[in-house]
Amino acid sequence: MSEIIESRISETLESNYMPYTMSVIVSRAIPEIDGFKPSHRKLLYTMYKMKLLKGMRTKSANVVGQTMKLNPHGDQAIYATMVRLTKGNEALLHPFVDSKGNFGKITSRDMAFAAARYTEVKLAAICEEVFKDIDKNAVEFIDNYDGQMKEPRLLPVAFPNILVNPNKGIAVGMASNFCSFNLKEICDATVAYIDDEHIKLTDYIQGPDFPTGGQLVYEEATMKKIYNTGVGSFKLRAKYEYVKKDNCIEVTEIPYTATIEQIIDKIIEHIKSGKIKEITDVRDETDLKGLRITIDLKRGTDPEKLMAKLFKLTPLEDSFACNFNVLVGVTPMVLGIKGILKEWLDYRIKCIRSVKNFEIDKIEEKLHLLYGLQKVLLDIDEAIRIIRETKYDKDVIPNLMAAFKIDEIQADYVADIKLRNINQEYILKRTSEITSLEKELDQLKGIVGSDKKILKLISKELKEISNKYGLERKTEIVHVEHVIQHSEVSFIEDYNCRLFFTDHNYIKKVTLASLRGNDIHKVKDDDEILQEIDTTNKSDVLFFSNKQNVYKIKVHELESLKASSLGEYLPNILELEDDETILYTVATSDYDGFMVFVFENGKVARVPLKSYETKTNRKKLIKAYSDHDRLISMFFFTEEQDILLNRYNEPDELRMLLLNTELISEKTTKNTMGIQIVRMKKNSIVNVACLPETTALADVEQYRIDKVPMSGTSIDIMDRLIVSSLMK
Repeated sequence: MSEIIESRISETLESNYMPYTMSVIVSRAIPEIDGFKPSHRKLLYTMYKMKLLKGMRTKSANVVGQTMKLNPHGDQAIYATMVRLTKGNEALLHPFVDSKGNFGKITSRDMAFAAARYTEVKLAAICEEVFKDIDKNAVEFIDNYDGQMKEPRLLPVAFPNILVNPNKGIAVGMASNFCSFNLKEICDATVAYIDDEHIKLTDYIQGPDFPTGGQLVYEEATMKKIYNTGVGSFKLRAKYEYVKKDNCIEVTEIPYTATIEQIIDKIIEHIKSGKIKEITDVRDETDLKGLRITIDLKRGTDPEKLMAKLFKLTPLEDSFACNFNVLVGVTPMVLGIKGILKEWLDYRIKCIRSVKNFEIDKIEEKLHLLYGLQKVLLDIDEAIRIIRETKYDKDVIPNLMAAFKIDEIQADYVADIKLRNINQEYILKRTSEITSLEKELDQLKGIVGSDKKILKLISKELKEISNKYGLERKTEIVHVEHVIQHSEVSFIEDYNCRLFFTDHNYIKKVTLASLRGNDIHKVKDDDEILQEIDTTNKSDVLFFSNKQNVYKIKVHELESLKASSLGEYLPNILELEDDETILYTVATSDYDGFMVFVFENGKVARVPLKSYETKTNRKKLIKAYSDHDRLISMFFFTEEQDILLNRYNEPDELRMLLLNTELISEKTTKNTMGIQIVRMKKNSIVNVACLPETTALADVEQYRIDKVPMSGTSIDIMDRLIVSSLMK
């Protein structure tokens, strides 16, 4: 039997889970400052070593197989990584893989890419800037997973690729989501940032740019936040055209985050649910000419209003949430654009300094040999005599070293010169290089010792890259103030209707036309109608429950019924809590007016209905009124109104108060306890609150009060009978 060892859960998580977490963050999901994840880097470097930068295309299966030497994953995972980098898939503004064959489309969910044995690939021309000087020690090389090969730690990308191509990753406890920006704009911004780090980024970068085009709804405050912090969200819209001849809308560009199938499925879903009634057909007509979704319209449909509706209800308008989380070294950092440019420039400076040091070493090695050759020039005949008269081959090098005061490397170089080249012309020609090499060496050392000179080289490179590979923007900028924001209400038919709310929590919406000549209402046994509310189909309905909650729905969400139906059961519609019932209903279109809550302790709260208005479409508000004491009754008023209150004190004392709501101080806090209206005695309670017109009291004015709190007036014998019935 194996021994069971007890250990603390925190220690087990630290020893087992944390290494996995760090591996996912550092070695898989989060892009590094060169703009690549390890899987991308290994694939592209494999293609580079296969000489696919200049050569002919090769089968994708060949590349996948070779990549396994660096990336120990299955062929399908590697091939899927390659697909996204290809020109054919159209997922990147500047694809790294020149492809031939079917690689699917980023805009299609169902269009599968062909198998690796059918497709062909090579590196795109822009990869010359990705691998620039990689063979001159530009970057650090590390062992692959089995120690049999070397691979680059990062790639020496000559432009801020991290900002040019979109990148998304989900790690453990963190994620990353980079939108793409236009290469020209990023290069211009980087050059300007090199000159002045206090530049205004919006002067150079218009906004994100996506390979699928579409329109970016531009809000300056949002963009500044994204530029400065690396976090924020913006909206993308499809591009469309109304074809009057065919009475149809043709969508030609969609948001980067959406697919054709998602859009069509959502449109069909809303057609079936009845939310969209203006469309007769929707279909995918994408072909070799490009993307196209065709929407056939019913006669008389306003295409602009319909598109506004579709933008609201379907992925034809979608959000992109930025999270510029990048690995710097082994540290994940969420950076704004300037922060990313600073880190990239620091990295690029190191790459160029490493390349220049490599070139310095090569020139110094060559100069060292030429200096030795220069000494031999002083006496060529002596060098020939030494070589000819030396008895043993092993003594040639030492004899040359001793005769000309040169080291072993220089002597070996001289000894290896062919006999036909041992002439003054050849030696003079070779040694004449010394001056130009020394000058070049001084220049290189000057560059290596100066960040300012390296930054000038970077600026020059960026300008050349911008001119060579820069493209015009694909995503059109549309400022938010020029976008007509359509409320969902504008698409809803408006008409007058009446709501009927019953004691058993049924709600019934009946049009006024339906009520004419048919006003006999059907209710369940022992049920009764508590409220009749005149409203419109575009209004909101608020349902106040016994658990201090308010549930909100739109009147148009209620089904239009006949008076003879029971209505809709609110617990099913509102998803009430256990033992929760609706006490009161309010319908409003503008949230004018106020609520009055009467409590058993004699306090009354007045809350403006605006306090229940929300900018978002929230369905439930908690703490809608105070739970400090038992609620007796609630009312909704649009203007000042009289209320009758009854104070009951055992054994049989009844006192009545008539007050106007203007005596009640208004509080914007929904769950305010209110103010003391009724002066209470020991063991007294307020047990009745009603409108005076709902009673049969003969002289209600005798109970009026003009200040608060008050104890009220004792009730006479006749009124006592009426109040007793109200108490029941």
